[in-house]
Amino acid sequence: MSVSDRLWNEKEERRSRDERQTGENFPVASRLLPARHRAHLLNVYGYARIVDDIGDEAPRDERTALLDLVERDLDRIYAGEEPGLPAMRNLATTVTDLDIPAEPFRRLLRANRQDQEVSRYETFDDLLAYCTLSADPVGHIVLHVFGAATPDRLPLSDKVCTALQIIEHCQDVGEDHRNGRIYLPQDDLRRFGCVESDLDRSVTPTRLRGVVALQAARAREMLAEGAGLAPRLHGFARVAVAGYVAGGLAALAALDRDAYDVLGRTSRPKKTRLFVEWSRTMGVSQTRWARTDQAPARTLRTKGTALRRR
Repeated sequence: MSVSDRLWNEKEERRSRDERQTGENFPVASRLLPARHRAHLLNVYGYARIVDDIGDEAPRDERTALLDLVERDLDRIYAGEEPGLPAMRNLATTVTDLDIPAEPFRRLLRANRQDQEVSRYETFDDLLAYCTLSADPVGHIVLHVFGAATPDRLPLSDKVCTALQIIEHCQDVGEDHRNGRIYLPQDDLRRFGCVESDLDRSVTPTRLRGVVALQAARAREMLAEGAGLAPRLHGFARVAVAGYVAGGLAALAALDRDAYDVLGRTSRPKKTRLFVEWSRTMGVSQTRWARTDQAPARTLRTKGTALRRR
């Protein structure tokens, strides 16, 4: 079923949403959460999913019009009117019940519009600017779902969400390139002596592994910088956020385990590692969190550059 058809088919949209959510690198709606929170998070995920699917899977000449369609429905929600798309009607319930502002939803739309125009990022700072549209809004929405979107928490949430986005970029290097996009900074690729054809290989060249390892190290640092978020939360909000952080740490461990061969392997975290990281994140303070279970550091050498990796 095409993306356009799926937008109007409530049963198919819900089935696709639930299946895709469980298969995500960092599932938004953990089954550990109460039904009320899980339902709202799934509604939010449904919105993010259709926006991403339009940006990635719809025919190129239809993407802008379909994103416009979603944006008009978003306008209807905030005007107190009923939206037309099933996923947007679900979102309207969550927005109305929880009084979530429109801005983070609009930023997700802007990210996908940008994807239609920008396929390469020159520097890591350029990529971070993109993440303020594609990743950070998700954390803001999640905190709103739990009534925890306070000024002191939002910047920490941004660190966590940007880190998760970068980890996902590392995991999906091959898939993104097949879709015509590269989310590894161009200046890093040049620094390590990479050429674009390296992304087409069946096994990741050493020089490209160096680029991925560098992004992973940056993501680890950002997760550490966002470590203060979980201790600032209580109850199920802490459970959820600890799960996202743990997912990021476990994914980093998987990338390291596979020696950053992101083209030849599907680096996915083991459930045991995920549980260990979640338990630690749930129970430690910020200072101690930053020191948790670091395996002896090894060194990845490429093109004369040594990268510390764990």
